[in-house]
Amino acid sequence: MRILSAKNVVNAIRSVLGKGAHQLHEPLLKGKEINFVSDTIKRNFVSTAGEYVNRFEKAIRKFSKSNHAIAVVNGTQAIFVSLKVLGVRKDDEVLVPALTFVGTVNAISYLGAHPHFIDSSWENLGVNCDKLEKYLSKSAKIIGDRCINRSTGKVIKAIVPVHIFGHPCDIEKVIKISKKFKLAVVEDAAEALGSFHKKKHLGTFGDIGCFSFNGNKIITTGGGGMIITNQAKLAKKIKHLTTTAKIKHKWEYVHDEVGYNFRMPSINAALGLAQLLKLRTFLKAKRKLFYKYLKVLKGINGISLFKEPKNAKSNYWLQTLILDKKNSKFKNRILKEFHKKKIFSRPTWQLISDLKPYRNNQKMNLSIARDIYKRSINIPSSQKLIIKNK
Repeated sequence: MRILSAKNVVNAIRSVLGKGAHQLHEPLLKGKEINFVSDTIKRNFVSTAGEYVNRFEKAIRKFSKSNHAIAVVNGTQAIFVSLKVLGVRKDDEVLVPALTFVGTVNAISYLGAHPHFIDSSWENLGVNCDKLEKYLSKSAKIIGDRCINRSTGKVIKAIVPVHIFGHPCDIEKVIKISKKFKLAVVEDAAEALGSFHKKKHLGTFGDIGCFSFNGNKIITTGGGGMIITNQAKLAKKIKHLTTTAKIKHKWEYVHDEVGYNFRMPSINAALGLAQLLKLRTFLKAKRKLFYKYLKVLKGINGISLFKEPKNAKSNYWLQTLILDKKNSKFKNRILKEFHKKKIFSRPTWQLISDLKPYRNNQKMNLSIARDIYKRSINIPSSQKLIIKNK
């Protein structure tokens, strides 16, 4: 076994990557993307709605086995609208992991609601269900069909579990807790297209699920998102709100409430549809990359590669190095060496509860989330590292 050092870790990863600079995650656009996008241009229909939006939504429904899908402009607005239709209002509280992308939390704030930060789990990097249930049993009470925060008197209306780096959180336990404490559930599956818990696609467990198709995701539309649900009433409301709340009419512009211009343009959907055709290939490539990294890291003491949780099949969106607890001091040394060698890696996000806009928000003990931040590094994870000439 080799000792843990920045040089040994970087050399091991370089042996998988090969020469040159490597970004954290890049799209692979070598299929029908040009054909589909060109077709929207030839049809002179590149704006919202249209054939490609319909086809993309249908394809996502089929892949995720959900009843309804609504394409929107990005994952953050997907979460925002989802919480809105589930009844989150100004001054309500929404439970959300402190370890997540800031967009998840900002979506709550857009509603005038208060993010209430919860801890993570080393088992899956997502919600720590055991700690959460104990915490809510002490800090909340049920009055009728509402969960009330004992310290603030405010309604805790919803929870947003996040499937971090494509790894399924213990979503079944999250659902049990949500029922016990009367919480709506919006799954942030932004990073988790192609990930499953017990053979069921993520995003289909809660009331609503949200995906992102940003340029760094497993498939991309350039910028975009998707909302899925099995509830027809919710789907109808989401589609109405995201289409400026316009009442259908051949020529009149009539809007019955304040809506949002959040629908995905056709040109983006065309790109997404072409990408989706290759998703199964991408998933196989990412799994193969995991095993390549696993092999070269086995010979180094004090570091490991995060593996999908029990009963899960992850898409391995971002491969993640985990330092042993006693070796957390090596994190910045390794990151510095990676960047010196043009291997563009990153730590996990800083805890959102530590950022200036959210420092005063209520939070439970976040000891595990802090430990994950101290010991984790994301490394290049693009499927193009495996699918090089296709």
